Amino acid sequence: MGQSASLSIVLPAKNEAEGLQRTLPELRQRFPEAQIIVVDDGSTDASADIAASHGAQVLRSPYSMGNGAAVKRGARAASGEILVFMDADGQHGAEHVAALLAKLAEGFDMVVGARDASGQASLSRGLANGFYNRLASWMTGHRVEDLTSGFRAVRADKFREFLHLLPNGFSYPTTSTMAFFRSAYAVAYVPIPVAKRLGTNSHIRPLKDGIRFLLIIFKIASLYSPLKLFAPTAAAFFLCGVGWYAWTLHESGRFTNMSMLLFSAAVIVFLIGLISEQITNLTYRRDG
Repeated sequence: MGQSASLSIVLPAKNEAEGLQRTLPELRQRFPEAQIIVVDDGSTDASADIAASHGAQVLRSPYSMGNGAAVKRGARAASGEILVFMDADGQHGAEHVAALLAKLAEGFDMVVGARDASGQASLSRGLANGFYNRLASWMTGHRVEDLTSGFRAVRADKFREFLHLLPNGFSYPTTSTMAFFRSAYAVAYVPIPVAKRLGTNSHIRPLKDGIRFLLIIFKIASLYSPLKLFAPTAAAFFLCGVGWYAWTLHESGRFTNMSMLLFSAAVIVFLIGLISEQITNLTYRRDG
């Protein structure tokens, strides 16, 4: 793929003046023909002015809508056939964009920049992301090397199919990755180093976002195949019911309310999973 007007680079930015000052000149030097879009997510610093001074197309939000919302706004405004999403804080280098594009040219629909352990914000985040990667790999049957990386190149027409699924918050990478796998679009990973972020501290808050990241586990299942999560859970309830019934039968010769509760929970969880599976199928149905 050549460096032409078919490439749009989208950078969500919230108070990232320092990062943009370094990133934008490098992008313009390496991709002079590309459309560069900076989505100013309610910044209170000079992010928008710096972006404009470097020739970027600036989309301003009067208040912060979230990283995912900025990505959606940028994707709608982009004119390129290929979209590259990258952070504006200086962690992603312009020199690594070419590696993503080269991999995409091999026939993939999405290429993600996979961070190593040094690229994780903290040990706890690294452990959580490792768990998400393993869970997503089990759900999809494909090796997922970095489920939550926001540095990625995608084919615009395919990415826009899932804009309605993307949340306004930070979990757009998870949603888009699982949606691509679910729709049988080819996904690849390219290892990339991650530099120390510039400017303001990370907008991620450990306590509040820890709960939010926990919900990602259930989102992974609901976006791909809910029964893969609900069926084992139902089986666990059923086996507990069988075990408790065997124990009470041996000890007192009776069938207890707890056994009935566990068996009922198994049936309910399985039926919820079955309904969720049908809803998922309808979500990804393409008419026409």
